[in-house]
Order: sequence, then C-alpha cells, then structure tokens
Amino acid sequence: MSMQKKTNTVPRPTDGFFRLALVGGGTLKGKEVADVLDERKFPSVDVKLLDDDDDSLGQMEAVGDEITFVRSVGIDQFENLDFAPFAGDPATTRKSWAAARDAGVSMLDLSCALDDESGTRVRSPWIEKQLGQDIQLELQPGPAVVVAHPAAVVLALLVLRGQQAGSIRSAVATVFEPVSERGRKSIDELQEQSVYLLSFQELPREVFDAQVEFNLVTRYGGKLVTYLENIEQRVAARHCWRIAGESAPMLSLALLQAPAFHGHSLLLFLETEEPVALGDMVQALQGEHVTIMRTAEEPPTTVAASGQDDILVSVARDASNPKGVWIWAAADNLRVSARTAVELAEIIAASRPKRTVQ
Repeated sequence: MSMQKKTNTVPRPTDGFFRLALVGGGTLKGKEVADVLDERKFPSVDVKLLDDDDDSLGQMEAVGDEITFVRSVGIDQFENLDFAPFAGDPATTRKSWAAARDAGVSMLDLSCALDDESGTRVRSPWIEKQLGQDIQLELQPGPAVVVAHPAAVVLALLVLRGQQAGSIRSAVATVFEPVSERGRKSIDELQEQSVYLLSFQELPREVFDAQVEFNLVTRYGGKLVTYLENIEQRVAARHCWRIAGESAPMLSLALLQAPAFHGHSLLLFLETEEPVALGDMVQALQGEHVTIMRTAEEPPTTVAASGQDDILVSVARDASNPKGVWIWAAADNLRVSARTAVELAEIIAASRPKRTVQ
C-alpha cells in the first residue's frame, strides 16, 4: 500500500496498527466496545479512554492486557489518532465530535447524537450484508458514521428476513427498553427504587423522573416527557428505515421503558399478503446472528441473551389471523451496539493507512 495523507496530518507508514480514543471509556457501552475490540483482535497499538463524567475520570479500566486511566476529553486528545468511537452520553459527543473531525479521525457514534447532522450515515454491517450491499471503502476519513440503534438492527434484520417467506402487508413492533441504554446511573437508580419502594420511602427520580421499578412506562414526567417518543422516532424512522431501505415494509413501533437492567425484548407482528407456513417463516428468519428457540427449549429472555452475539427468537402463529405471525426476540443491547461499532471500524480500517510501532 502506498503512502497516503490525511487532511492536516503527516504521511503514515503502513504496518498494521491503529490508534484509538474511546470516548465514554468508563461507560457500559464503552467497556463493551473495549471488550469486543480485544475479542476480535482489532489491530490497535494504543487505546485512550476518555470521558467527561466526573464519576469516570481517573478510574482504571482494562483494555486487552493493558490497564489504563480514564482521562478528560480535550481537543488535543484527538491528535495523531485514527479512530474515535463515541460511546458516552449524547452531550459529550456533541461537545467534542468536531475536534475529532478536524483532526481527521474516523468517528463512530454509538450515542446517536449525530444522526441528524448533515452528511452523517447510519450503518449496520449485519443489515448491509443481508441486503447484499457492496462494502464502501474510504480512502479518506469521511463524515461521522452513526452506529445503528441496537433495536433498529434487530427489527430490520427480522423484517428483511421475514419478507423472504412472503410479502409483508404490515409490521408492528413493541420494544421494551432496558435501563442500561441510559448508562450506569440508570441501573443504580433502578436498584435504589426497588429498595426505597419496599421500605415505603420516596423514590429517587434523578434519572427517570418516574417510577420504573415494578412498572412499565410509556413516558416520563417533567423535563423527560418526550424522551421515549424521541427513541421511538429514532428506532423506526431515522435508523430502521435508513438501514433497511425502501425494500422493507413501513414499521409501526411503540417503545416502553421496562424495569430490566440489560437487553432489549421485542414483540414483532408480521402480517403477510397470503398465509405463510410457520416452518417457512422460521427457516427465513434463522441464520447468521439469529438463533431460533424451539418450543421445548427456554423461550427468549434478556437473561439468556446477556453476553450473546445472537438475537434469540421464537415464532408463533396468531390465534385469529391466519396471515399473522408473532415474533418474540431478545438481544443484548450493549453487545449489539459494540459489535456493530467494531465491525464498522474493521470495514473502514481496510482502506486506512496504518501505523508502525515505534
């Protein structure tokens, strides 16, 4: 590979290694990304952990065989880097992504803060492969790549495969959102709500502004009143539609906040134009990234899906509609996000000049 230049950078030698800054390195998603980078042996020679959260700054985290400290996000932290996965909260991404862009870094946004920015692309390698799309290689860092929301990835994959069994008239989904989508503090608050509720004390509501424990919530109160509505729009309209394309049927979606720590649970109803044999639907759905749970086995649960790369799925016929099929699915939201981000980094890395180890 010949020597290449990036904007405002010096030529880079090619020897098979990259330098990364993992923004949100102390978060749940950040730790999952670090684990997947190590598992897939991504060729990184240096990984910085950055964050703006005071609770994360200074803490030690493992990155592969190395132990490193979480440092504050600063403009100079992106100099001489190749990749920057943004796995922290949306506010941190909006505050610092321009510095990474100006430094010529390939950005991967897991926070979904940039999906409305001009020129950004929402991507999922799983869906691109399902659609048979050619991998787009980049010789220069382009706009930020938004890592598709994990629920959008699951729904898009199931709908695209489902329509191979028969033309779909309508697709309706209910998504149960885990609290881990809002970070470590949300997990702590869910746990605290359980303790306070059972001891008849006033519930802590700093994160959710609502009772989430022992409850299903369609909307929060106070300043978060539109939060779940925004997630619905992101999953169905901005992410699922953009990654699945016009070949997929329009998806109607409702999203509920569930009292679950990790993992998305999804109930998807597909109505086909003509009745489809249940076995044909199962055969269409199964394959890479999907494990069909047979009736004699444990049904899909977020507990069973925890730490798994695959989406766990069961299929049942609708009792009153011969053209209707119910699909119950569970997937590890943090795992799906991290796998998507690292696989995108691998695709981009195939065309990026690499560094020698000094």
